[in-house]
Amino acid sequence: MASHRKKQSDIDSLNRFWKSHSWTTPLSLLVAVLLATPSPVLRRFVFLSYKDGEDDLYGKGAWDLAFVAFYTLVLSVTRELVMQEILLPLARTWGLRSRRKQQRFMEQAYTVVYFGILGPVGVYVMRSTPVWYFNTRGMYELYPHRMHSAAVKGYYLLQAAYWAQQALVMVLGLERPRRDYAELVGHHLVTLALIALSYRFHFVYIGLAVYLTHDISDFFLAMSKCMLYVNSIAAPPMYLFTLLSWIYLRNYQNLRILVSLVTEFRTVGPYTLDWAAEQYKCGLSNAVTLVLLSALQGLNLFWLAALLRNLYRYVVYRVAKDDRSDDE
Repeated sequence: MASHRKKQSDIDSLNRFWKSHSWTTPLSLLVAVLLATPSPVLRRFVFLSYKDGEDDLYGKGAWDLAFVAFYTLVLSVTRELVMQEILLPLARTWGLRSRRKQQRFMEQAYTVVYFGILGPVGVYVMRSTPVWYFNTRGMYELYPHRMHSAAVKGYYLLQAAYWAQQALVMVLGLERPRRDYAELVGHHLVTLALIALSYRFHFVYIGLAVYLTHDISDFFLAMSKCMLYVNSIAAPPMYLFTLLSWIYLRNYQNLRILVSLVTEFRTVGPYTLDWAAEQYKCGLSNAVTLVLLSALQGLNLFWLAALLRNLYRYVVYRVAKDDRSDDE
């Protein structure tokens, strides 16, 4: 009997350890992949493939999927590690006692950390491309864009890994669903489709611009929510920055990209379908891109309306509450 109680106690201790250190599971998978993969193959997972030795540029191929899969796992470890070992103690230090509030704070604070790093990196990468500063002609001139610098390719695939990891978070139910869960699922599906198709069919420069419209606005939104959770006096001005960034980036700039699909896609650069020459800038790709980006823009408008409702509620009733959630 005593032996049974000790065994049960050990199991309970392991369960408590796993719940508070769930990052150990993806870390174990990551270590298993590293140990089980031969060195030449391992390089395909860890480093970029298809380098052109003469021009120091990188092409595309099936091994890029291995790179994305590996860094999806890396980001899974990073997310859980940062949330549990850094952000949870921070939430407690700032007086958040509710487990639900702690979880929401950790989710948003991790978004702040990620886009606080990748946002500036994206701006740096964009500066080296023809699409700086949201130059839509650069998306189509000299098409097809088959080769890219290490910075452009690495950034693009790392972002693909991030969105794949976010989809896993949703599928595994690691975050409590909000009222806009259906819209969030739609957003993830459209985003992953845009990333995959733009990379495969050489429209990376369009994708790069869309990444930037999302990364910076997401940073401000997550920051404003964190400030709201800890009752910071800076929450209202940060919310205003959030609203302005969403209007400018997710709506104005995104609409400029949509307009360019109608006005410049056909007229700037070649416009024909030639599979042998990897020339995919044609009527079909134009229609697909227009539909997907229009769907994304529809979601942007949906969330802009939610942000405006929050602002109205705060100005008129002095109620600071997230329109998308019952507990915020």
